[in-house]
Amino acid sequence: MDFRQLVRERASQRLLFLPHAVRQMSRPDRMISAEIVRKVLEDGEIIEDYPEDVRGRSCLILGKDDDGRPIHIVCAPKDEYLAIITAYIPDDAQWANDFRTRVKS
Repeated sequence: MDFRQLVRERASQRLLFLPHAVRQMSRPDRMISAEIVRKVLEDGEIIEDYPEDVRGRSCLILGKDDDGRPIHIVCAPKDEYLAIITAYIPDDAQWANDFRTRVKS
């Protein structure tokens, strides 16, 4: 099973939102719902892979909400769930216009 498929499978089992993700998602200037996270996980694309992450292999997924806002989700598949490490709206100053490429500082 490829990693993208594993992420989708674990997401279909259960999502576990880590405290950092909840804080980022609930910021008044963001307001990212669990429903939006599910949509991004289903429709989005992996733009960065972190095989050596200390939390276990994780990845950064780019997708869009219903209003077309770009959303980034960092997640890590576990045995029985998908851990949502963070979810945020990418900053124009840190990402190229396609929100797939980091801007060199």
